[in-house]
Amino acid sequence: MEELTGLIKTDMKPALGVTEPGAIAFAAARAREEVGGTVEQVRVALNSGMYKNAFTCGIPHSDATGNVFAAALGALAGDASLGLEALARITDEDNRRAAELVEKGKVKVILDHMGSDITIDATVKSEMDSCTVRIAGGHTNIYKIIKNDRIIFQREHLAEKEECKIGIHDFTFRDIIDYVTQVKTAEIAFIEQAFAMNTELLKAGLKSSKLIFCPRLLAENGGRIYSSEPLKTAQLLCNGTIEARVMGLDKPAMSITGSGAHGIIAVMPLLAYFHAHQDEIERDMLLRAAALSYLITMYIKEYSGKLSAFCGCGIAAGTGMACGLALLEGAGEEEINLVIRNMAGSITGMICDGGNQGCVMKGIVAVDAAFRSVALAMSGAGIAAEHGINGLTPELTMKNMGMIASPGMEETEKVIVGIMQKK
Repeated sequence: MEELTGLIKTDMKPALGVTEPGAIAFAAARAREEVGGTVEQVRVALNSGMYKNAFTCGIPHSDATGNVFAAALGALAGDASLGLEALARITDEDNRRAAELVEKGKVKVILDHMGSDITIDATVKSEMDSCTVRIAGGHTNIYKIIKNDRIIFQREHLAEKEECKIGIHDFTFRDIIDYVTQVKTAEIAFIEQAFAMNTELLKAGLKSSKLIFCPRLLAENGGRIYSSEPLKTAQLLCNGTIEARVMGLDKPAMSITGSGAHGIIAVMPLLAYFHAHQDEIERDMLLRAAALSYLITMYIKEYSGKLSAFCGCGIAAGTGMACGLALLEGAGEEEINLVIRNMAGSITGMICDGGNQGCVMKGIVAVDAAFRSVALAMSGAGIAAEHGINGLTPELTMKNMGMIASPGMEETEKVIVGIMQKK
């Protein structure tokens, strides 16, 4: 049990703004630390998933969006010691300087190659030095630093993953179900941080004039954050928080599998359901449901890759969340298996076209699908294993879902990025 707890703990991380701009800023900020003098040029090369996800993302403490501005701010004023929250302390003056650098054509972000595995090469040059920071295998996993053509730091690409010797695929579906039903509450109490952090982000969104979906979702929920209608509350808690994130509000989200939006979808609808039924459900069941959601999300994402052409937020985290909802409704192993099949057979083809307001609509679809999938499964209705991409076991179904993304949607990724580049 401790091993699965360790996997969740290692994967849960706060992230300010959308993860990809944060990672770009982190890499550029770390490169600048090795450079003396004034920053004169910034160049960042990204894999297609990174490039696409950061393309029009909102940036914390800024009215600007996108990967170019994230790179400029990181190089000029980012704090690498803060990891994915590297832009937490930027000022209006930093924004002005970054805009000036961008306007002069001194910041370039290029698409390096097509691929779902994270890669970032950030180079910062001054009149004195040049430094390149290379990241792979994780959003902040630096494996090489080159200063003035000399390697000053080097390790293996996947060093970040070595923190946990055992991976999620070393466990069966039954192992995961046994874990979430038997683990001591104290062992997973740290998950409470995710609910608290994401709720603070939602509250910031409710006060912001930048958001357009959030106030409407609030109105649909009777003007209240929590109502007696779990689906409407779930849409607000989940997708109001996602909109606050993609618009770059100054509050972190608790990420899972390297994504704040995944972390939001994975747990916020569960909180909504719990609030609507708190007279019937103990708080420890909310933690168990969240643990199940995280682990199912991680299981699917390990196959699909962290960044791909399918919407991991809606598909992987949405499926994890649906499993968590089923657990809150008293589902056993068979019903949860049906939930996975229903989700696999319905929304697996949803595309990812970067971190933007479209994520809100994708989240709305995922939440609707999850509630319907659970309701049907609890009545014994589920897509049979022999149909479509479903597998004969839940493990195979989740593997097949991931494979639709990678290698299945590699050509889709090219088309999506091509459309973006023409804008």
